[in-house]
Amino acid sequence: MCRNIVPLNNLEPAATDAECHDAALQFVRKISGTTAPSRANQAVFDQAVEEIALATRALIDGLTTSAPRKNREEEATKRRARSAERYEAIRVFQQEKRARSAS
Repeated sequence: MCRNIVPLNNLEPAATDAECHDAALQFVRKISGTTAPSRANQAVFDQAVEEIALATRALIDGLTTSAPRKNREEEATKRRARSAERYEAIRVFQQEKRARSAS
């Protein structure tokens, strides 16, 4: 899954239409393999984003849960911590790789 797409369900305050659109945009970018489509593909790209944003909004609005709502700031802090761990592991790996190739 694209790391830029964050879970939108069961948040306090609830997910906005802009967040649904941003998730849809990231999804379309990922599956199309481009962040900026050509002029020839712009219309179909934009249509896909809008359709997926609508489907995302319908999904989020339709989901039910008995779990307490998640705090946005706490969830963002958890995501940042996971990201820091991931990038630190990459940094260590690259450092070890450079050391091996220098030997």
